[in-house]
Amino acid sequence: MAWFAAIDRQEIGWNPTVDLSRCLQCGMCMNCGKNVFDWTDRGPVVARPLQCVVGCSTCRTLCRGNAIRFPSANRLRKFYEERGVWDAVKDELIREGKIAG
Repeated sequence: MAWFAAIDRQEIGWNPTVDLSRCLQCGMCMNCGKNVFDWTDRGPVVARPLQCVVGCSTCRTLCRGNAIRFPSANRLRKFYEERGVWDAVKDELIREGKIAG
């Protein structure tokens, strides 16, 4: 399914950033199911930002040092509204028979 309604993932601008000055090197971010982070001698780095699931912020929630940030969810919602993502995804789900029309 096209979660982004044929919009290039790079345009969405949703991925974590790490403030290493706050990082306690607990390693929780390394549990990311999409393998977004690599570990370095200074702590985690966002190595594969486009693999981050749009809207997910589990790593931020679990970060012991509160070192992980994401763009505003409101900014993401505005992007979805402006680009018609919600309507396009709903139309596709209806076509696929996953929801009623």
